[in-house]
Amino acid sequence: MLGRTLREVSVALKRGQVTPTELCQKCLALIKKTKFLNAYITVSEEAALKQAEASEKRYKKGQSLGDLDGIPVAVKDNFSTTGIETTCASNMLKGYVPPYNATVVQKLLDQGALLMGKTNLDEFAMGSGSTDGVFGPVKNPWSYSKQYREKRKQKPRDENDSDWLITGGSSGGSAAAVSAFTCFAALGSDTGGSTRNPAAHCGLIGFKPSYGLVSRHGLIPLVNSMDVPGILTRCVDDTAIVLGVLAGHDPKDSTTVQGPVNSFLLPSLTDVSKLCIGIPKEYLVPELSPEVRSLWSKAADLFDSEGAKVKEVSLPHTCYSIVCYHVLCTSEVASNMARFDGLEYGHRCDIDISTEAMYATTRREGFNDVVRGRILSGNFFLLKENYEDYFIKAQKVRRLIANDFVNVFNSGVDVLLTPTTLREAVPYLEFIQEDNRTRSAQDDIFTQAVNMAGLPAVNIPVALSRQGLPIGLQFIGPAFCDQQLLTVAKWFEQQVQFPVIQLEELMDDCSSVLANEKLASVSLKQQ
Repeated sequence: MLGRTLREVSVALKRGQVTPTELCQKCLALIKKTKFLNAYITVSEEAALKQAEASEKRYKKGQSLGDLDGIPVAVKDNFSTTGIETTCASNMLKGYVPPYNATVVQKLLDQGALLMGKTNLDEFAMGSGSTDGVFGPVKNPWSYSKQYREKRKQKPRDENDSDWLITGGSSGGSAAAVSAFTCFAALGSDTGGSTRNPAAHCGLIGFKPSYGLVSRHGLIPLVNSMDVPGILTRCVDDTAIVLGVLAGHDPKDSTTVQGPVNSFLLPSLTDVSKLCIGIPKEYLVPELSPEVRSLWSKAADLFDSEGAKVKEVSLPHTCYSIVCYHVLCTSEVASNMARFDGLEYGHRCDIDISTEAMYATTRREGFNDVVRGRILSGNFFLLKENYEDYFIKAQKVRRLIANDFVNVFNSGVDVLLTPTTLREAVPYLEFIQEDNRTRSAQDDIFTQAVNMAGLPAVNIPVALSRQGLPIGLQFIGPAFCDQQLLTVAKWFEQQVQFPVIQLEELMDDCSSVLANEKLASVSLKQQ
């Protein structure tokens, strides 16, 4: 049952083929079994079982709340949750229990979803590997997949394995949780690719909505002007179901769209001949792996063979986007992190010599080197003598980058097709050879411009590399054309045959959880 899609399980719940409590218990058993992945920071077992019990009563009365009633979900640990510790994987917020739920969390609970727990991340979501949090790195479930192990001729999992793969980040815990079948959907946050990046490395759908479509209220901010809640699932239809619940105006978030939001139920697209697919020439960078480049080309050929118009387009200011993103990101980080001073909530040091000494020591103890480094950079860019030369210029470049996208979509292009990452997931020991800033600049090269422009984008897993690891491609759409984007993504998903992760060794005594599961698989036609 855990291997089925969210929609399929929802139907099974309504037919009485499984109860919410049974589903919840199976997920909890698998969470314990896969604890070594470090996907979860907090497992809300007691709360989840109570939610399952309430859901079961509703089903018995024929009063289901909708498709999410009784469905296990997970939430990244930078979303506020009433009564559940919210840490942002930082010493600064260890022990902090919010008095309210983030709007997106509340919407899930209002629809009867079962909150299995809070997932791991890079500290304050600053990273691209989910390796820099205080609770330790997240391990990619594909490290233990049959596909990867057979290619490398490795033995079954050993607790002392040191060649495990990163999940990508910063929403790596949420990606690992969905990939390992411990929940059916998970929330991440996406500031520069933090949902799409781990989705690509873990073989999942990773969706970043248009800025303003989904409320940010209760998402502990990293970069207010770019942050959006992201969605991680195993198929596009499941993403659309979750988006339909989350989207809409929130009076607590003035950046959300006004008025009602249309349903996100996706039509079946059978004819793509009227579509125009844009291929940005600036995304063909030297660092792109040959395998990703080949799959990107084959995907374009697939659309072309089905009658769609495929053309090369230009986003001329792409080359400035990484530097621009760094300036704007660190500037907002410096402002947002100022609230963590040890006075109102979170960590507070024992120094009482002076207020200034208490501030400094609290922040030194509470933040890791990555966070402190970004605060330092941001404050430099915001200095009076630097403000015009860095921050203001970066804002102007951001507008040029956004206009590039507008011009392309106004030229008749419906969707852009790009890589999501430069390559497949790499081993942890290789990943940590470079510093956080270098890693983030490399890993977010195809994703962060979308956040600066406020556009919707989605990662679709396409195929396995020669090493047996997932490779994903990214679709980008015009602002607030999220449904159109997901409709095209669904069609593409149905054309490609992406294999289901095989975790027999990982789950050995939990194998009955996935017994007799036949997930719909999809395949990229070789041209």
